[in-house]
Amino acid sequence: MKKLDKLILGSFLGPFILTFLVVDFILLIVNMLKYFDEIFGKGLGFWIYAELIGYFVISISPMALPLAVLLSSLMTFGNLGEHFELTAIKSSGISLTRALRPIGIFSVILTIVAFLSNNYLVPKVNLKTFGLLYDIRMKTPALDIKEGVFYAGINGYSIKVNRKLDDVRLQDIIIYNHTEGLGNVNVTLADSGRMETFLNDSYLKLTLYKGQNYKEARSTRGISEAPVEFSRTEFEENIMVLDLSAFQLSRTPEDQWSTNRAIKRIDEIKEGLDSINFIINDLKFQNYTNAASIYPFFTRNRKLTPAQEILELKAEYDTLRKVKIENEKSLKDSIDRVRREDSLSKLSVLKTDTATKVAISSEAVIPDSDSLFKRKLAVKKNQDWDTISPKPDIITTVDTMGIPLVNKKIRTEPLTVREREILDSVIYDRGYITNAITMALNNARNLKNTFNIKMSQHDGHLREYRRYEIAWYQKYSQAIACFMMFLIGAPLGSIIKKGGLGLPVLISILFFILFYMLTITGEKWAKEGVTDPFLGTIFSNLCLLPFGLFFLRQARRDARLFEADFYTGIWKKIQQIIPLKKAI
Repeated sequence: MKKLDKLILGSFLGPFILTFLVVDFILLIVNMLKYFDEIFGKGLGFWIYAELIGYFVISISPMALPLAVLLSSLMTFGNLGEHFELTAIKSSGISLTRALRPIGIFSVILTIVAFLSNNYLVPKVNLKTFGLLYDIRMKTPALDIKEGVFYAGINGYSIKVNRKLDDVRLQDIIIYNHTEGLGNVNVTLADSGRMETFLNDSYLKLTLYKGQNYKEARSTRGISEAPVEFSRTEFEENIMVLDLSAFQLSRTPEDQWSTNRAIKRIDEIKEGLDSINFIINDLKFQNYTNAASIYPFFTRNRKLTPAQEILELKAEYDTLRKVKIENEKSLKDSIDRVRREDSLSKLSVLKTDTATKVAISSEAVIPDSDSLFKRKLAVKKNQDWDTISPKPDIITTVDTMGIPLVNKKIRTEPLTVREREILDSVIYDRGYITNAITMALNNARNLKNTFNIKMSQHDGHLREYRRYEIAWYQKYSQAIACFMMFLIGAPLGSIIKKGGLGLPVLISILFFILFYMLTITGEKWAKEGVTDPFLGTIFSNLCLLPFGLFFLRQARRDARLFEADFYTGIWKKIQQIIPLKKAI
């Protein structure tokens, strides 16, 4: 590495680390504010919050890296231009593209690292983040009994303390017991008491002094019923133990979030896409099956055949499912065989041989005798039916064993007028046509409702399919954004020739907001099916690429885009061209 590369790279690394930490901290604060009411005020320990913050820092790093690259590269080349170091580099015969090379190589390496982080590290962190956030949400807020206010945080109890001497000693206590679900029929009053936790804050011990307990039985009211039972008990000291298990943080197994696409790698996302594609293809195939079953008359001589693509996909998925079932079955059979061999090894050889012979003989005799009996019966029936000579207008239907089943007499004469009148009266007078029309309408409505349900299911699965594709392409687009921001920031810094945290920060924020809005817009189009998920995901990078190439071209020409003289010269050229056109 040459001294120039060390100078430029050393000038870049410091601002990059600083800006990355600042941007990550800002995004962390914004992200934590979303869950402020859900995660704070529940009496969690320091390490729980530290764990959650660590997960958030890693999960938002893919969004912080592009902005950090943009701001640091803009500040680096702005400082070099402001102190005329960039002018000295160019005057020594070194081109701008050569000066950009060390940071460009660093950006390429950072892009690769960002992709690996998006594909392997971030999914695992998201899995742990979802689980921890869910556990914190489900946790009951910390035990905080205030003076003069009913506290219902403890399940089944409502407690009011009119005065608290400290965190332990209480005065003028009212406790409603709702554990039986009968309302306010069990009330305890006490002049004073003590509140203490034990067994790692798993239980609360309430020691009450000088009080009364009122309890009323609850029953259905009726005219002839006797008054309900009412009891009043006075006590000098009463100890109540309340369960505080709801206040403890219980960790949910991570398998509960295994279907979320944000915790999947690319290979797992591809498996999910295959599964969704199988479900969509199966819905299409079921539409043809349902239509054929609803209209049996229409499909008597005709068939509703699905498209060839649907049949090929179904055959492929059926084959894969069959192979999977066979593999699972062979694995189970091998395990059972090993277990059976272990159990048989404990028996003697003589008993094993005897049992095997008895089993073989019993299995061989029963099928032979049964088949022999069936053959004899078939021969006897054939002989009996052979003695009967069928008439010329009789057709005898014979099964595969030669046994006659049905005798049908075929009529060759046409219907008479009387017979036709009888048939017409049966069809019209008894309402067969009306019933047929009603049945056809019901079948059409059922088919329409079925199609609507299948259509909504198909749209839902297709939307989920697109979201899986977006999650797949995001791992690439977020990583490529690091190099895209370098392509904008470095040439732009050499043009404005201003370092520090003034103008570079403003320009960086503007471009990052533009990048974020384009990213959200492209992903929304992709989710709604307006555009292809791949194009929607890389939409922001495609839109910013012309800016980067334009700034690079202007930087190589030493253009002064942020100086008034540059635009004054353009305006003078326009004024010179306009009079010429008017004269012509």
